[in-house]
Amino acid sequence: MNQKVLGLLLLLGVILSSCNSNPNGESGDGLDVPDSLLTTNIGSDVDKAAMAEIIQNISSPVEMSALLKEEGIEFNYKFLSPTDNIDEFNTNFKQALNLGVLGADMGYLNMYNKTGAVLNYITAIKELSDVLKVGQFFNFETLKRLATNSENIDSLMYISVSSFDNMDSYLRENNRSDISALLVTGVWIEGLFLATQVVKENENDKVKQRIGEQGIVLEQLMIVLNLYKKDKRFFELITEFEKIQKALSKVKIKVEEGETEMVEVDGVLMAVSNSKTSVEVTDSQLKDIIKVVEEVRTYVIKY
Repeated sequence: MNQKVLGLLLLLGVILSSCNSNPNGESGDGLDVPDSLLTTNIGSDVDKAAMAEIIQNISSPVEMSALLKEEGIEFNYKFLSPTDNIDEFNTNFKQALNLGVLGADMGYLNMYNKTGAVLNYITAIKELSDVLKVGQFFNFETLKRLATNSENIDSLMYISVSSFDNMDSYLRENNRSDISALLVTGVWIEGLFLATQVVKENENDKVKQRIGEQGIVLEQLMIVLNLYKKDKRFFELITEFEKIQKALSKVKIKVEEGETEMVEVDGVLMAVSNSKTSVEVTDSQLKDIIKVVEEVRTYVIKY
């Protein structure tokens, strides 16, 4: 896969997680929750900017899929969330969570060029996105056509990225930050699930280290979820994710600060940190992480 497509894949994860929180803590038309249950402390431009930065720092599971491919790890269909009976998700809360999960799975499929299998996920994503009133941003007929030919992977990823970009703008402009938070949560848990299932069957230090680093990412995600903790469904979701947080908190992470240097990448000057992160995960800790991630992911995808 060429550098351009890889960049688009990584961008997809960023797009999914680039929604600013609603300054009034309202649910908009995203969830059937009374506005009074979603009171937040975000009010100033500085606060909103800080929250946007937190969301953007949440690791992309597409990046995780790229790592798996880079490490030569074989694709495995059994890791994917099933697409049958998704109509059983009868609340916007579950629909948004699982739209994120299926989006991550589609990224995994695309990364391994499994274009034929992508069709089922495109169909499922269409169904969920239509219910959530964001389906208008996906040209599903074009996506299906492109998915039938592996030579169209560049175009398939480009249109996917554009679709999620338009959806993101719509959600931000219409005060549906609750939906955005759930999408990001679904995307993140599926990415972590893929990684933990891989190391369960394949010993790989790089993937193991990436899993250990997710404790830092989860701290940021929990800040976002806690904005909505007065809603019982978010509270229950937070309680589940605290189990993962507890397991990841036992991992030792050391950061060796390094100087930041300016590097030109594809004609663009970028700031690159030379800090080094080392992660120490024992076999016992990894076993616990795998177990709890499986449990929480099951909670997320259950009807």
